Amino acid sequence: MAYQNLNNLHMNLKIDDINNNQKHAVPSEEEIAGANKITAEIIGAAIEVHKALGPGLLESAYEECLCHELGLRGVSFERQVLLPLEYKGIKLDCGYRIDLVVENQIIVELKTVNRIDPIHEAQLLTYMRLRNEWLGLIINFSVPVLKNGIKRIIDDKRAGITTA
Repeated sequence: MAYQNLNNLHMNLKIDDINNNQKHAVPSEEEIAGANKITAEIIGAAIEVHKALGPGLLESAYEECLCHELGLRGVSFERQVLLPLEYKGIKLDCGYRIDLVVENQIIVELKTVNRIDPIHEAQLLTYMRLRNEWLGLIINFSVPVLKNGIKRIIDDKRAGITTA
């Protein structure tokens, strides 16, 4: 799994890292460029919200403000998206909800926690796999500087990235 902190985040995936022999369709160069642009918009909107509000509020307040900011920027999104679980051929509504799905492709999980733990990363990766998406963001608003609260998660298998 490729967990990347924003501090050493390369916003552009290299197409050379893509292996077209994977089971799922891997993102094209165009899709990668588009996803990078959308990711930059999401992060910019989150930074704007964090600058205005700072840390210390409930997750729901940040979600409301981030949605408003994304709307002002013309970025489409769905919030609190139901995520059914498929098990042995049946769909189960287990009550899982994704905080935001931006431009119908990037999953965003919002947090107000002391730090992003591996369980938060695993949660996002699971949501990504259940929706067959390759890119997601965790944004933790409970930090003094927001760039320290952002993690970009790439599903290596879905993105076709080989790690050796």
